[in-house]
Amino acid sequence: MSDSKSTFHPALAVSNIKNHVPIILEMENVQYATWVELFKIHAQSHRVIDHVIPPQDGKQKAPPTEEETKLWLTLDATVLQWIYATISHHLLHTILELDTTAMEAWNRLRDIFQDNKHSRAVTLEYDFTHTTMKAFSRVYAYCQHLKSLSDQLKNVGFPVNNSRLVLQLMSGLTDPYKGVATLIHQSDPLPQFYQARSMLVLEESGLKKAAQTSSSAMVARDSDESQEMSDHSSARRTNNGGKWYSNCGNSRKNRNNTGGRDNSGVGKGGSDGGGKGGGGSNRGGGQQQPQNNP
Repeated sequence: MSDSKSTFHPALAVSNIKNHVPIILEMENVQYATWVELFKIHAQSHRVIDHVIPPQDGKQKAPPTEEETKLWLTLDATVLQWIYATISHHLLHTILELDTTAMEAWNRLRDIFQDNKHSRAVTLEYDFTHTTMKAFSRVYAYCQHLKSLSDQLKNVGFPVNNSRLVLQLMSGLTDPYKGVATLIHQSDPLPQFYQARSMLVLEESGLKKAAQTSSSAMVARDSDESQEMSDHSSARRTNNGGKWYSNCGNSRKNRNNTGGRDNSGVGKGGSDGGGKGGGGSNRGGGQQQPQNNP
């Protein structure tokens, strides 16, 4: 029976149960064990755990007073509202009945998730042993999926101990994480699941940084090679241009030298012609002058 000595019960102060149980229980995404644990912690802290789990003391209690009965009914309706607010619409319509109590709704959910235990266990066991990291983009998602499967196996009465969970986690890793897997395998005893997960997440971060550094180095190298090729091409164009200007200069020099030789030849020819002409005139004049005899 809930405590009725205080005029105000702490369970009545809860305005939003989702702040305390932030999981919506669904058939498609089974998180029953997690939901149960969070709900039980919240109910225990607000002194209403006996509305979903009967007390085990076995002591006889005095009949409740009228005030105690009214408070019990109020608190039971409050806990029932908590249950309805933290399950999916499909589950709500499945367990909803008139004039039901919180414990009856709690037990219906338990029967739904623990019904046909052996059939569910076979399916879950297969998924658990065939899950590998290749199907996930990140280490965290892979680890969480394995943990969820182990929780579901626990729900149907086939719990997975820490050693088996860690070994299954290691067996499904991809090649880049084999070094960490070897380190964990050699640990005696094996680390806890959350410790192994932290080691893998840290390794994933290191691999990403190494990949980014390698990518940056490749980009820088490609940029240097492109710049070197560009500089080499510019040097070739400059050298070719220098040769072109040099060839043009040599061509002009050749034309100038050729012109000098032509002018020199013309002048020489004129001089020779003039000399020869003058000589002829002198020779002619000498023949026409009369000789004076003594």
